[in-house]
Amino acid sequence: MEKYGIIKVAAATPPLQVANCGFNVERIKEQIDQAIDAGARLIVFPELAITGYTCGDLFLDQKLQSDALDALGALATWTNNKNIIVVVGLPVATHDALYNCAAVIRGGQVCGIVPKTHLPGYNEFYEPRWFASGQDVEKGTTLALGWDNVPFGTDLLFKVDYAGGYLGSFIFGVEICEDLWGPLPPSDFQALAGASVLLNLSASNEIVGKADYRRDLVKMQSGNCLGAYVYSSAGIDESTTDLVFSGHNIIAQNGQVTTESTRFTNGIVYGEIDLQKIKHDRLLNTRFRETRQLVDKKFRFVMLGAIAQTKTLTPTHVNAHPFVPMNPNSRDKVCREVFNIQTHGTRKRLLAAGIDRVVVGVSGGHDSTLALLATVKTFDMMNLPRENITAVSMPGFGTTAETKNFAEELCQILGVTFMTIPINEAVLQHFKDIGHDPQNMNHIYQNAQARERTQILMDMGFVIGTGDMSELAKGWCTYNGDHMANYGVNAGVPKTLVRYVIGWAADNEFGAAREVLHKILNKESAHELLPAEQAKTAETKDMVGPYELTDFFLYNFKRWGMPPAKLLFLATCAKFNTKYTKDELKFWLKDFFKKFFSQQFKRSCLPDSPKVGTVSLSPRGDCRLPSDACVESWIAEIDSL
Repeated sequence: MEKYGIIKVAAATPPLQVANCGFNVERIKEQIDQAIDAGARLIVFPELAITGYTCGDLFLDQKLQSDALDALGALATWTNNKNIIVVVGLPVATHDALYNCAAVIRGGQVCGIVPKTHLPGYNEFYEPRWFASGQDVEKGTTLALGWDNVPFGTDLLFKVDYAGGYLGSFIFGVEICEDLWGPLPPSDFQALAGASVLLNLSASNEIVGKADYRRDLVKMQSGNCLGAYVYSSAGIDESTTDLVFSGHNIIAQNGQVTTESTRFTNGIVYGEIDLQKIKHDRLLNTRFRETRQLVDKKFRFVMLGAIAQTKTLTPTHVNAHPFVPMNPNSRDKVCREVFNIQTHGTRKRLLAAGIDRVVVGVSGGHDSTLALLATVKTFDMMNLPRENITAVSMPGFGTTAETKNFAEELCQILGVTFMTIPINEAVLQHFKDIGHDPQNMNHIYQNAQARERTQILMDMGFVIGTGDMSELAKGWCTYNGDHMANYGVNAGVPKTLVRYVIGWAADNEFGAAREVLHKILNKESAHELLPAEQAKTAETKDMVGPYELTDFFLYNFKRWGMPPAKLLFLATCAKFNTKYTKDELKFWLKDFFKKFFSQQFKRSCLPDSPKVGTVSLSPRGDCRLPSDACVESWIAEIDSL
């Protein structure tokens, strides 16, 4: 994983005994060994884990303070030759003050100690009674607590190297519990100074509703900082007197929770942080760059050396269908959002253009079905009669009776105006005019049908386009044919998501048409440009490739800027290798890049269309690419794999 900028981290909650430092460190050691066996390179323990968070006035006892430092020293020595970075909490007394601290341990040494900045002194919290704020520590302070000149302060960031890969190193910062809950968390400044991984040692007790808030807080901070956030919290053994703790551990990246513990348990959760994704978003985001220039906080960088690869790891949570949420509830929510964006975008365009009649080409396939449903819903919202929608079936050389019948049945149920205009004679006349042999079923034979259909639609009125984003990615559209429309309602929807949006609309918006809609969904997509006997040997999937691979490559390339080698690696992690051989994956990956680059000229003049997700191919927004860029470097990398 590290070759591709992915590291495995752990957030741990050990079983402990309050004020028993020796016992606690032994449990911490056990979890460190577990994390090493699992391949983690970094492990984070809760706030004050060495002593326990709920020691109260015992924090002021010199015996407990001494025990904590002795335990830290023993833990540090024990980590020598262990391939992991350990971050653990304890109280540290220095300069006539006591601080709530996080100690960073690497290779048998305490490499740095970060004191807590924001101390809660409200409701059930009394931390200012015992601790001083780290913001009062002078910049550049070091401590000699049995180790030589340990950097101490809130101005510390930690740099880690690791073997190979596209990135070579990463920086992490540390904050403690309440530091995150205020208006200006230290992690904001740490991220702007270069920290891509942010750690939080916490002791957050449970009350009704707090877990949801905590989760959202961690998720949003990872998004705000364009980074990863690892949150480790005190567990059930801290529960005492009036408070209950749950060990709620959370790992998030780029605004999404990737791993979360079961609450009210002790244990470890693991997460895979993709540093390349973080770097991509920070390079892309102008806000991040501009904000960095407004911050004058200076940091010391503590070099932790290299983390060597000790075992081969592969990511365990790579979504083979990144545009389609795996959780059914989340998927339904996404489908609702997509459909709302489509319909409200169409509504605005019709209002602005003064249009109350539109034309949609219908084939009985998935894309034209979704376009028709979105148009019907738009007209309902605008209180326009559905009869003002003219749905046109234009059967050609390869049109099957089944799909044509599906289209007609759907239009009848929806109550739109339906027309059938066969195109065979017009296309044959066109072949005669240009001297093309109709027995030659090449691209001219197929493109002429698409252009004839577009000519018909354009001459009939305002055209709602049906092409989806996956087709646009590989140029699977006829230039000035189905490539063109007055408004491309599907252009932001990938093929793998189209069927789910239709299914959602069938179940939630168009109950009367549910049966025929599910018939349409049960039929595999096909282009139907060739007669049946030729089509058997030239299915759409054989020409444009498996749409699940197209969408997988498209999402990870366009959203995260991933290079070909990493795309192939992640395709294997997503279990595509159980359906396709490595040579097949390489073939379709190469096909994707060749067509994505060569077909940009089609996308450069696309009609307007609503952006519905984080990936868009609009030439006016997310896809400002040259039409004549050279793809050779990407192809060479694939050939080398």
